Amino acid sequence: MISYNPKEWFTFIFRIHKADTVRKLFPMFIGLSIYSAIIAWLELEFWQLSSNSELKNISMMHGLLGFVISLLLVFRTNTAYDRWWEGRRLWGTLVNSSRNLAIKIQAMLPQENQAAREFYRIMIPNFAYGLKNHLRATFVAEELQPLPTGPVQVTPAKHVPNQLSQQLTSKAMELHREGQLTGEQLIILNNELQAFAEVCGACERIKNTPIPFSYSVFIKKFIFFYVMTMPFGYVFSLGYLIIPMIVFIFFVLASLELIAEEIEDPFGRDANDLPLDGICSNIRLHVSELL
Repeated sequence: MISYNPKEWFTFIFRIHKADTVRKLFPMFIGLSIYSAIIAWLELEFWQLSSNSELKNISMMHGLLGFVISLLLVFRTNTAYDRWWEGRRLWGTLVNSSRNLAIKIQAMLPQENQAAREFYRIMIPNFAYGLKNHLRATFVAEELQPLPTGPVQVTPAKHVPNQLSQQLTSKAMELHREGQLTGEQLIILNNELQAFAEVCGACERIKNTPIPFSYSVFIKKFIFFYVMTMPFGYVFSLGYLIIPMIVFIFFVLASLELIAEEIEDPFGRDANDLPLDGICSNIRLHVSELL
């Protein structure tokens, strides 16, 4: 995720960064410029169509459809941002649950049981790292801190967050059987342990449920045909200025769609995705301080 100062207007206007849609759309800009120039030349120079041509009525159609496409894009971007914000809220819940679990473990366990504290000090952040890599369809063994007894036992081919969550819960049940935790304390800890699995499931729902295919295809086709038909009607009033105008309109419409595509899956490594690496580092730091 890009860190920035929202008050620096001129920096945003004149700076080009890797998240800028201009780089992705530049080949389309060239193609649209050539296409618009050909249409303008054919209508003005070759066919010599007058301004009274029926083709000028296409501009009326664009005026009507412009309102429709604006509504579609607003709904598209709002839907994508809702997914991004829900993902941020879920990881905020994971941060709070990790802190609460560490606080309760520190308060409930006897002072002499440092081994259990060390187990949770290591395994709580490991769950965050395991979930982050699971959502990115990767497995980074180096990010899982080993236990004093050896490496964390997980099978990468299986659901890693489930395995880590199971180990956290199994340790709590073991402490209860040993008399280190009472039944009431175990119930209190279970609320935080259950929150881990709930956050994982909600994040998987966001990642594995993209916008419906037909809806996404329709928006792209709508933008394409809307822009490709514009030169036929507006060339009479703009002349060859239709070339930069078409490029600019396509830039605005297509950029909104690209931004929505990028943020609707907020758990990846794109520039506008959530800063999961930083969140995981903070969880490890805070849990280490508490335990």
